[in-house]
Amino acid sequence: MKIVKKAYGKLNLGLDVTGKRDDGYHLVRMIMQTVDIYDDLVFEDNESGQIELFANSPQIPTDERNLIWKVAALLKEKYSPDRGVKITLTKRIPVAAGMAGGSADAAAAFHGLNDLWNLGLTRAQMCEMAVKLGADIPYCIMGGTMLSEGIGEILTPLKDMPECSIVVAKPAIGVSTAWVYNELDSRESVEHPDIDGVKEAIENGDLGRMCALIGNVLETVTKEKHSVIGDIERILEDEGAVRAFMTGSGPTVFGIFDDDTKAAKAVEAVKKSGLAPELFLTKPVDPKM
Repeated sequence: MKIVKKAYGKLNLGLDVTGKRDDGYHLVRMIMQTVDIYDDLVFEDNESGQIELFANSPQIPTDERNLIWKVAALLKEKYSPDRGVKITLTKRIPVAAGMAGGSADAAAAFHGLNDLWNLGLTRAQMCEMAVKLGADIPYCIMGGTMLSEGIGEILTPLKDMPECSIVVAKPAIGVSTAWVYNELDSRESVEHPDIDGVKEAIENGDLGRMCALIGNVLETVTKEKHSVIGDIERILEDEGAVRAFMTGSGPTVFGIFDDDTKAAKAVEAVKKSGLAPELFLTKPVDPKM
């Protein structure tokens, strides 16, 4: 038997950090949006009874360090100790990009193994297990447009994001999420985005107001160290983006366009600049795995 799942990447339409728990987890309020950039995962029975993971990129660990492997080990131990699985990952979501690529793969693993092993798990049950492996995984299990709170596990569905085109550009740099959060913690004052305003604009279908209010409390930290983020944003906005901003802890930048032709031209402009070797023209989606 073979099961195929898509693991969709996400963007932050708003990201605020409101505190920090004693265990080190940061408390957040975020507006999350799934986009049509995805990895493919194929799940097959493995007669050996073992977990085997294969990936199309040498950057991807294929052992117990990988979240896909961790999900498989968790479900195997809990529900199907005698079953094995062969998982093949085709990676497209940029790595270490602030797009929750690893969490998306883990979410797809929950869905894929739930089907392959006929576990009958609800999304709520998967989310309850998933948050112990990573704070973004519950959102990725659900997908779509969501308000995410707590450490990421408290999810409130919102209306679909207003229709638009999105250019996603990842520069050829790496950003340490831990460093960004530590740097944020060291600052006496930060500017907090209007998450409730973004939420209200989405609920009202107002793309312009949503874009005007988009904010990411982490962007100032990352942008100060990596000027290329601001350079890409300027190109996107010069090409007609309603707004360009950074997602997650970076370094990926996205531009929101209300015109498909402008978005396509912006892709060419960023490509010509050479600032972002990983470049996508995409749309918001509400995936049903």
